[in-house]
Amino acid sequence: MSHIITAQLIVLADETIERKSAEVTDWAARIGWTVGLLLLVALVYWLMREGWKWRGSLQGDLPELPAPPEAPGDARLRLTGRYHGSTTAGQWLDRIVAHGLGARSRAELTLTAEGITVERTGAPGFLIPADRVRGARLDKGIAGKVLTEGGLLVITWEHGDRLLDSGFRSDRADEHAAWVQALQPATTAPAGPHTPEEGAA
Repeated sequence: MSHIITAQLIVLADETIERKSAEVTDWAARIGWTVGLLLLVALVYWLMREGWKWRGSLQGDLPELPAPPEAPGDARLRLTGRYHGSTTAGQWLDRIVAHGLGARSRAELTLTAEGITVERTGAPGFLIPADRVRGARLDKGIAGKVLTEGGLLVITWEHGDRLLDSGFRSDRADEHAAWVQALQPATTAPAGPHTPEEGAA
């Protein structure tokens, strides 16, 4: 009886060794899968890069961005946080990538009489001239980035013949409301009451 049990244990041990040996020595399949996955990732990255370049070429009519002033005036408001991108106004997925506007980065905004100076880390800074600002609002998404409701400051401005939305998020979100209020377009003063002409016959 013990001989039978011993023989069965030997057979099981041999089968286990063979399975482990097959798993260890099946490097060709593993390498093939790894190379295939790397090629797929590289293809996706290349397609994304080409799509980005193609979108940039379509936006070639967009003028160069105004440079930040060398000597800005007195700051009315400051904001430190992140720049999340720009889109065609009212179309939060129509990303603008020309002239570096598609690059997300840390940013510092300064509101002066000249306009809004945007200084960015790792990307060119630019100026949104005061006479081109068309308003601001609180929103939750832009250029594929979705945040909490009201977590994004969106500034609408005119550049060339395009109306753009640029999204920013302050490190202190309670600062957004002051920017929205400060950037509201001026309203036309209401006309006075109409007085009939005197001396009419």
